[in-house]
Amino acid sequence: MISKKVADVTTALQGVKDNMTFMLGGFGLSGIPENSIAELVRLNVKGVTCISNNAGVDDFGLGLLLQKHQIKKMVSSYVGENDEFERQMLSGELDVELIPQGTLAERCRAAQAGFPAVYTPAGFGTEVAEGKETREFNGKMYVLEHAFKADFAFIKAWKGDEAGNLIFKGTARNFNPNMCGAAKTTVVEVEELVPVGTLDPNQVHIPGIFVQRIFQGKAYEKRIEQRTVRQRN
Repeated sequence: MISKKVADVTTALQGVKDNMTFMLGGFGLSGIPENSIAELVRLNVKGVTCISNNAGVDDFGLGLLLQKHQIKKMVSSYVGENDEFERQMLSGELDVELIPQGTLAERCRAAQAGFPAVYTPAGFGTEVAEGKETREFNGKMYVLEHAFKADFAFIKAWKGDEAGNLIFKGTARNFNPNMCGAAKTTVVEVEELVPVGTLDPNQVHIPGIFVQRIFQGKAYEKRIEQRTVRQRN
């Protein structure tokens, strides 16, 4: 079996250049590829397009790339927790394509499966559908949405083996599985990297065929975006 293991994040991100398009897993701060994002900041790549549910917060996640004006365009569903994202969008510094959350997931999955496009009812009759092909199926109108085209997908998994087989944990699963194999190169960072044959095949969420590079991540902060604590009586 082919080993997908690479030594570290620096090796894993070889080939990353300015003006590329990246997919990044995560929902809020849950399941984001922290090591890969930190390396993108260090590499100081510019003019990139990021496809992600959101852009993290001001001082963490993709918010770190926004601080350095590395992102040219955000393709996402939610902007609510990042003041710098909002400021750049409203000032015209940042190009933003807002997409219904389910459509974002399906455009990733279409790319993963090799489908050029999908029809979805989400957004019909709204600004989302402007300039797009629409079609009626069984009396209901649908919008044609094209599959994403990305250079790299950066994924965070809980556990993986050296062949790239992956297990996600809890809500950190989110957009990560749909983005695996949806770009030219899929880079996965894991909390625990194990030898081939260690994982229970019945527990694997994504098979290694969707992964090109995998490495052992480190120093995960796993920040909580908003912590609400009930007052004691």
